[in-house]
Amino acid sequence: MPAYHSNYNSVDNVRVINGIPLLPLVTKTRGPAPYADPSMTYDAVDEALELFRPNSFFKNFEIKGPGDRLLIYIILYISQCLNKLKAATSQGEATKALYTLAVGQVTIPADASFPLHTMYPGVMDKAESDMLRQYLLQVRQEVAIRLVSLVYRDDQGQAAQYPSKWWLCFQKRHFMGKVMH
Repeated sequence: MPAYHSNYNSVDNVRVINGIPLLPLVTKTRGPAPYADPSMTYDAVDEALELFRPNSFFKNFEIKGPGDRLLIYIILYISQCLNKLKAATSQGEATKALYTLAVGQVTIPADASFPLHTMYPGVMDKAESDMLRQYLLQVRQEVAIRLVSLVYRDDQGQAAQYPSKWWLCFQKRHFMGKVMH
């Protein structure tokens, strides 16, 4: 069974830096992401949150386009976020911890410390590197906000006091066996 790929692999008229497309985001977080169409309800962050669990089981992943590179980055970041949560962490503590992680040091795929940096093309100059870092910072903040609302939901879709065990069980699973630090 093949891994699930991004729906954003064939998007045109989007700036691509370091193999990552700067896609519009449905967000209120400030950053360089293009403004999303008001009718847009599903974006790359939603896609990554939806595909995180099934893709976590795969050890191989064939990149079919720039959307897959963004998907890989977000999946690795979601894994890093889940590792920050504990079973007894309240929703407020989780929000603070994930926000702190989101605004911390942003590793871009061009950095040698990124686990899959060989799968990404290099950046042209420092301006592109800074633009990508700002975009990924915005993506990380949005992932942190949406992940908390997903993880702290019970089986009936209501807000829960503690994280879902069905999300926390993925703390030990790593996409392609890689971990982002």
